[in-house]
Amino acid sequence: MSQQGEHSQGGRGLLARARSRLGKWLRGAHKIGRPELSRPTLRLGGRAGGWTVDPTLLGGESVVYSVGIGQDVSFDVALSERFGCVVHAFDPTPRSLRWVAGQTLPGSLRVHPVGLSDRDGQIEMFEPPSERHVSHTVVAGAGGAGSVRVPVQRLGTMMRTLGHDRVDLLKMDIEGAEYAVIRDLAAQGPAVGQLLVEFHHRFPSVGDAATRNALHQLSGAGYRLFHISDSWEEYAFVHESALRP
Repeated sequence: MSQQGEHSQGGRGLLARARSRLGKWLRGAHKIGRPELSRPTLRLGGRAGGWTVDPTLLGGESVVYSVGIGQDVSFDVALSERFGCVVHAFDPTPRSLRWVAGQTLPGSLRVHPVGLSDRDGQIEMFEPPSERHVSHTVVAGAGGAGSVRVPVQRLGTMMRTLGHDRVDLLKMDIEGAEYAVIRDLAAQGPAVGQLLVEFHHRFPSVGDAATRNALHQLSGAGYRLFHISDSWEEYAFVHESALRP
């Protein structure tokens, strides 16, 4: 490599490190909570769509609900392949459902065109600001100007509809709607074995306080935090009842 190339490479390296430090500093503003338990962990799925689970609590008979598909089912497929279980995936948004319709999905992944909420009925969701994005949100100002009304159900209603008496793992990536769902779960149940949540405190109108309050509600309902992602947005909990012999 020429001296000029070395200087160029070194400059790019310095820039990359500076960006990395900036990213860590920005994430540090949202370092909320800390794990309470040490549990075995396994990350499944793609780089953007992956999640961390406790594999010791999952098996072929596990009941898994994955809420919020977007355009990435890498976690759902990997989970089903690893443990041999059926994964029920939920998303009511038109862009996601159009994407799903164009995919060839395994029979172990069953898609339901309904969202998760603290009520049964319909809610308004704001469309993403760009056609290049897929995620809709309930948070006004976090999406674009357009909106759609979509069907939603409480967790208990979903379970009754599908004939399940328990949920062993619930993943929620629902763009700000998680706070209302967590209030409902903490107050009314049902308890789920593992709860994976992407919190959206990065939305200016949501903020850190909402996530801190959600963590407090979950702790009071028996959920114990065992993993936080490097981005400080994806959190993994296990319910005390799942740890009993």
